[in-house]
Amino acid sequence: MKALKTTLAVASLCFAGIATNAAADDKATVQTFYDLLSNPGSEELAEAFLEVTSEDWESVGNYSGENETRDKFVGQMGFFAQLIPDLDWSVQAMHQDGDFVTVRSRATGTPTDTFFGVDGEGRSFDIMTIDIHELDDGVIVRTYHVEDWASALQQLSGQ
Repeated sequence: MKALKTTLAVASLCFAGIATNAAADDKATVQTFYDLLSNPGSEELAEAFLEVTSEDWESVGNYSGENETRDKFVGQMGFFAQLIPDLDWSVQAMHQDGDFVTVRSRATGTPTDTFFGVDGEGRSFDIMTIDIHELDDGVIVRTYHVEDWASALQQLSGQ
């Protein structure tokens, strides 16, 4: 009986280790998303993003009712690289629960031109963002996101 308990304890530890490694891998996968956001002009990081997302990945949260496709998202990166060359999307906390990874991050940058209709005159923004990434077999299939763009516009307008 003691041998059986020992075997079960060892097996439990092994499975826990496997689950911990899978969670670490999923977090590394999700980090790829933020690496691209912080370096939107990088073709290498765009390619890495394509590798960790499904072909039918979608971005949910632009309030238009239409989700953004992976190709459209990657296509916008060059625009963001020019508009906000110092864009930084820094992960502040990351938590995984099953197939979902929730991220609290901070986005900062200084637009070089009009941003959402506001001429920031060289001002910068610093906002909080929340994202929930849904994964399937270690691949991101959907990202739900909320950014505090109202605060960004307020900061850029000098209010």
